[in-house]
Amino acid sequence: MKAVLFDLDGILTDTADYHYQAWKKLGAELGIELDEAFNEQLKGISRTESLALILAKGGLEEQFTVAEKEALATKKNEVYKKMIEQMSAKDILPGIKTLLDELKEKGVLLGLASASQNGPVILEKLGLEELFDTIVDPAKLSAGKPHPEIFETGAEQLNVSVQECIGIEDAAAGVQSINSAGMAAIAVGDETTLGAAAKVVASTNELTVDLLTAVWAESVGVQ
Repeated sequence: MKAVLFDLDGILTDTADYHYQAWKKLGAELGIELDEAFNEQLKGISRTESLALILAKGGLEEQFTVAEKEALATKKNEVYKKMIEQMSAKDILPGIKTLLDELKEKGVLLGLASASQNGPVILEKLGLEELFDTIVDPAKLSAGKPHPEIFETGAEQLNVSVQECIGIEDAAAGVQSINSAGMAAIAVGDETTLGAAAKVVASTNELTVDLLTAVWAESVGVQ
């Protein structure tokens, strides 16, 4: 195992509620009511795809031009960015800092494979940016999760093969993306929705170097 590619939201930190509140505010302005159950559909997908689902919910998908949709997505993001200004190292999820430090000590490369275009800003706020060897820019990708491109690009940027990587996610779309890239997937969350992963744990606290190494070794047939 030469590299680990991490999703951001729900793995390194939890900004899901910030996203939800920002989308909910935009939805209210458009006359579309969003609840937490609907918000589950928005996890792990891009801003553009999230907006498309919201507009479809309100039957408004044909009411806006491409430029107007981009403006709406930007408007949501500005609200979200104000919310994350307050983030700091205290917002790192349990066990993650220890995991990252131990992986670095073992010479394992770390990459961020998140659909969030705010990934670099959030890593900086968490004080984790220096631990990461690469960040995939989702704006430069032709397809979002569940397409494998983001994880394939992460491996490419780290100059390792996909077989030498493991991916960590908390969304079904992300797990599908990892699997389609030919990597072993570890998921954090509910096994009923994330069962396609090679291993599912309930909490980030359960993510250890030994666990990651064991899952990777089994995936490539190393004894």
